[in-house]
Amino acid sequence: MVGYDPGARCVSTAEAAAAGSASGFVTRLLISPLDVIKIRFQLQIEQLSSRNPGAKYHSILQAARRIFREEGLVAFWKGHVPAQLLSVGYGAVQIYQNLRHAVVTMYQTEGPRTFYRGLTPTIIAVFPNAGLQFSFYNILQQFSEWAIPAEGKKGGNIKNLVCGSCAGIISKTLTYPFDLFKKRLQVGGFEQARAAFGQVRMYSGLLDCIRQIMREEGPGGFFKGLSPSLLKAAVSTGLTFFWYELFCSLLCSLKTTDSIARKER
Repeated sequence: MVGYDPGARCVSTAEAAAAGSASGFVTRLLISPLDVIKIRFQLQIEQLSSRNPGAKYHSILQAARRIFREEGLVAFWKGHVPAQLLSVGYGAVQIYQNLRHAVVTMYQTEGPRTFYRGLTPTIIAVFPNAGLQFSFYNILQQFSEWAIPAEGKKGGNIKNLVCGSCAGIISKTLTYPFDLFKKRLQVGGFEQARAAFGQVRMYSGLLDCIRQIMREEGPGGFFKGLSPSLLKAAVSTGLTFFWYELFCSLLCSLKTTDSIARKER
């Protein structure tokens, strides 16, 4: 595990898990605005272009300005609570007032099965995404050990940040269409609430979703929102590894300081 070396006996398994949880919490808090913009792009049927008069959003900066003007600063943290809890309703919360309103409305309208919409593409994508992310991270770490001269290896945390960011970009690009399918399926059945985003579509399942997107939006439709997603992936993955390594280092330093203090008594 990155940042956890059992042989060194510096950070225990429980402490490594705590460091990972803390790094995930801090990272999610910081990158939430990018996630909100990405989901808005994914749910928009119209082409993401300023030349399309029906497109509500067409660039990251334009979307950020419009969301801020229409919904205020707090809109960039819509769905933040279920995101921290890894709720499958995170995408759906974007079109409701808050988490409670989303859960109640979804349950009353569609029943308990609605909370598992988009589960198929999620399961298909989650394992290769995580595997690719850590594989490329390790490959990039090994490459940096070979490419960077010994005198330039002092900034370990910066190296982890860069390697983690690059690994996130590669893995996210390869598995991105499944994330889009998941979001489209998750918000199915809430046409009235989704009307603010423009056109709406109904999908009977994953294959139907793929067919409709290909027919109406073309291959580019599978990658709507990729730019904020890649930016989010780079920042998110980089920060996750950065904070994780930092928290592990702090735990080791605290242990070392405490050990020295005990010996001096």
